[in-house]
Amino acid sequence: MIDLAADLALIRDAALAGGALAEAERDRGLKITHKDGGSPVTNADIAVDNMLKDRLLAARPDYGWLSEETVDTTDRLSRRRLFVVDPIDGTVAFLKNQPWWCVPIAVVEDGRPVAAVIHVPATGETYEATPGGGARLNGRRITASDVDTLDDAAVLADARLMEGPHWPEPWPSMRYEKRNALAYRMALVASGAFDAAIALMPKWDWDVCAGALIAGEAGAKVSDHHGHPWLFNRPDPRQASLVCSAPALHPLILRRTAPIPLAT
Repeated sequence: MIDLAADLALIRDAALAGGALAEAERDRGLKITHKDGGSPVTNADIAVDNMLKDRLLAARPDYGWLSEETVDTTDRLSRRRLFVVDPIDGTVAFLKNQPWWCVPIAVVEDGRPVAAVIHVPATGETYEATPGGGARLNGRRITASDVDTLDDAAVLADARLMEGPHWPEPWPSMRYEKRNALAYRMALVASGAFDAAIALMPKWDWDVCAGALIAGEAGAKVSDHHGHPWLFNRPDPRQASLVCSAPALHPLILRRTAPIPLAT
């Protein structure tokens, strides 16, 4: 029987240690390379990934592992439980010394996240959740907003995309902002700081897994933009797209996004 409280404490301590190590590596000076596609990766990403992998798998050797900075293998597919990790989500913000980067860690069991932490070192925010236990920010219960209209809603999305001419049903006037880290966007919806986060392209599990549980436990709704629920630890570790919103807004968003095909 999995001890969710113990797993939550384990990944919380690991996320805090990961954030501290990332900041220490940045203070020592970063070495930057680029992946296929152009996204940056630093020696801090790799150092945090190695530390988290060693620390977490030493504590739970029977768990699988999925991380942005570790070469994926099919071994995880045979594991009932696994860690899903992004050592630094929002590397561009991290490089620019902006606060919008985080360390998200989730434990997945039978395809569903059952413990999740998102630690934001620069702001001192630590979000966490377990199923049925609610979501918390620094120990205090958080809930998604009760906004029930898209007019003037606070949305984390690309304003150019949302205001483009391709929508069968135009969007009302909304307040758009950007945050680099997808996990942090979902945490901000969970806390009610924003009303929705929308991204219509496929998103990696390590970016959204922890946020899915935290947002859901805060009362937000999470799905792809056709309304399909997410399942984790599949051969292709991606979700089709992201709609994370206050519960009353979710059907209003899906009504507009449903005609847009799912990316393949």
